[in-house]
Amino acid sequence: MYADQVVVINKTGLHARPAYEFVNMAKRFESNIMMRRLDGSDTEAINAKSIVFVLSLGICEGDKIEIVADGDDEKEAVEALVKLVASGFGEAE
Repeated sequence: MYADQVVVINKTGLHARPAYEFVNMAKRFESNIMMRRLDGSDTEAINAKSIVFVLSLGICEGDKIEIVADGDDEKEAVEALVKLVASGFGEAE
């Protein structure tokens, strides 16, 4: 199992387009990938390969999320997803 945390920097958070990009990238990996919002209320971990679950977290700008993967490509998966989120999905100013 491999995990890392990242802060969402794009102004609109994980709305439809960035959530779609995130899920599409997650689906490229064989590992089980989960994510959760870390904001004091620490939401339950959800399947990061499901657009419905990712959108249900209501992730906004400034929210810290944790991405956890378990499988043969776990480190590669988490690092790629953290990099994507940290890039602002091309929306950061």
